[in-house]
Amino acid sequence: MLKEFSKDSIVFEAKTLEEVYEKATKSFSCSITELDIDIIQIPTKGIFGLFCKDAIIQAKLKLKKTTEVINSKSENIKTNEKNKKVKVETLSSKLEELKNEEQSSNDEKTKEEVFEVKQVKKEKIFEDFYDRKEQILHETPVVKKENTGIEQEIKKEINNLFSKLCYEIDEIQVKILDDNETIYIEFSGVDSALLIGKEGYRYKALSYILFNWLHEKYGKMLKLEVAQFLENQEKSIYAYLEPVIQTIKDEGFYKTKILDGVLVHIALTKLRDEFPDKYVAVKTTQKGDKYILVNEYRN
Repeated sequence: MLKEFSKDSIVFEAKTLEEVYEKATKSFSCSITELDIDIIQIPTKGIFGLFCKDAIIQAKLKLKKTTEVINSKSENIKTNEKNKKVKVETLSSKLEELKNEEQSSNDEKTKEEVFEVKQVKKEKIFEDFYDRKEQILHETPVVKKENTGIEQEIKKEINNLFSKLCYEIDEIQVKILDDNETIYIEFSGVDSALLIGKEGYRYKALSYILFNWLHEKYGKMLKLEVAQFLENQEKSIYAYLEPVIQTIKDEGFYKTKILDGVLVHIALTKLRDEFPDKYVAVKTTQKGDKYILVNEYRN
């Protein structure tokens, strides 16, 4: 579509900017560098084919060269002076544009870098949670407190907290396991599976929050069950570890496949229980993926 706004400028419209630029150059029979272009509308794809927008620009030819308007020496001098002024102004404006673009680019880069740093830190908190939990379990003694009333206190507080959610969940079950160091918390009910999230990201976040609260306030560890998620994860990892354990018994060492989140914790606990006299530790690849290495202790 073409629509004249003035004698020397024309409006062009097309699906994309590339197409609309091509229309403009064909209409003026020149290259894109010889045109002054104002973008009136950026094209958008819309949603499911609806609300899409075409690209719209307004274009006109730049000032003609001095050689085309020479009529006399006096006119030539005036034109040259005018062109010099235009060139100076153009150069100045271009430099200013480049400066503004560079500043804008730096600002955007800074924003992206800050976002990436925050995102990495946020993800690292949840990725390191199970490693940190296991390190505390095996390297530092847990401060034992009297269990009288703790179970009921935790149950009351956690049910009161999650009663504010819009999810339909049953009464949250809380009990202290036989080792007197671990609190078992179970979420069940119609909407309890929503607390797991895609690939277990909500489960990991919930585990991290509850673990820090229990360990700081009561000196206890956490075993969290949400809609049988933990049970299903344990079954799958135990099935994977059966031949692994046999290989370790035969050869003395093993490197597991890449594991994620709660699977790392379950596998680490199982292998340490099976091989208390061996070196069993979580390792991280250059990409940040985690696996478990089982080997003999070095002398």
